[in-house]
Amino acid sequence: MSISNSSVPRATHDFQSGDVTAAIDFLKRTRNELRTIRKVRVYVDRVEVIDVNNDFFEIRGLGYPDADVLPILQNVNAAFNPETIQAPTADQYKEFGAGRRYTWAQDRVM
Repeated sequence: MSISNSSVPRATHDFQSGDVTAAIDFLKRTRNELRTIRKVRVYVDRVEVIDVNNDFFEIRGLGYPDADVLPILQNVNAAFNPETIQAPTADQYKEFGAGRRYTWAQDRVM
């Protein structure tokens, strides 16, 4: 049984301003390297996507002050408030639960 080093990301992506598509493609490619995604930590300068084993990958150069962080958080189904995500905080990062699921037939109208 090997113990993972949770301080080293399994993969990284350097975000280029305005290129959200490349970051989302990175998420899609690397998502299979992790177990079930448990949480997302958003710093001023990076986003970490963390699984149940505390393995993670990160997107560097993108943080909660940036408007481009919204589609990234939506892509991993993070539970966050889009109206307050860009508000400054005294904490080192903002942490959100991820991988939320929708109930069966939620979109059906009865």
